[in-house]
Amino acid sequence: MQVIQLHHPYQPTEIVQEPIVLALGFFDGVHLGHQQVIKTAKKIAEEKGLPLAVMTFNQHPKIVFSPMDEQEMRYLTTVERKKELLEALGVDILYLIHFTYDFGTQLPQTFVDDYMVGLNAKVVVAGFDYTYGPKGQTNMETLKEHAKGRFEVVSVPQQSFHHTKISSTRIREYLSTGQIEKANELLGYPYQTDGVVVHGLKRGRQMGYPTANIDTKDIELLPGIGVYVVEIKVKDQWYKGTASIGYNITFDNETGLTCEVYILDFDDMIYGEQVHIRWLHYLRGEVKFDGMEGLIKQLDEDALATRQYFKKN
Repeated sequence: MQVIQLHHPYQPTEIVQEPIVLALGFFDGVHLGHQQVIKTAKKIAEEKGLPLAVMTFNQHPKIVFSPMDEQEMRYLTTVERKKELLEALGVDILYLIHFTYDFGTQLPQTFVDDYMVGLNAKVVVAGFDYTYGPKGQTNMETLKEHAKGRFEVVSVPQQSFHHTKISSTRIREYLSTGQIEKANELLGYPYQTDGVVVHGLKRGRQMGYPTANIDTKDIELLPGIGVYVVEIKVKDQWYKGTASIGYNITFDNETGLTCEVYILDFDDMIYGEQVHIRWLHYLRGEVKFDGMEGLIKQLDEDALATRQYFKKN
């Protein structure tokens, strides 16, 4: 997949000089609804013998227009993760637009002229709720008017799973409340986060449960507080594990929110390693124990439950 980063205004020499089918969207999570948009566009591209291009942004528009939301904005997929998922769906060209104030305040017609017609789009595909330009003023119907017959507009209808609307907002709600399986159903794959293994207080090792303390990315949404069954990728290999997100309340919250993974049957030193975590199943909430003995007993039960999960799945 060819990745082309554009900063407004772009130069004609920066873009692909051939007709394309263009899919539009922010695609946070690249969930089943987004996947339907991409698959629809891919099918059209193959029928027409054209490359499939996707246009998305490096950051959410809210960060530019509502600065107070910046600290609250947590993505389901980082830009790098989004690239991986889009490439796996058969995207040929990714236009990654740096979303700036100047880009976001273009007149709707100018946006269509420069970023659809200008990118040589012969067909533009987007979800039914796609908007552009000033909020609330444009949609897939007005896009047909702004296209002026220069390209075909294809609107993909709302997608549902078991009568539940597929949306990034719904997935965030599921993740934040520990409903991992429901989130994964709407995503169409196991939710994944990234991080780096850093030094912790090493209490887990003292209790016979050495954990990898993960320094996670601030822009990435972590599941809600609790204990989970996970898979963790270390040095290109996936391992089974139990992850805990919480405040170490048994030890009076000395470290703030932490993400720790006990990797089954693993005892390598992996400090500084970049890791990926797949979140699979919620086991329990965070519990404060009177002492280390009660905590160790619970960790035994968590490890057993993790092994049983993988045996059944």
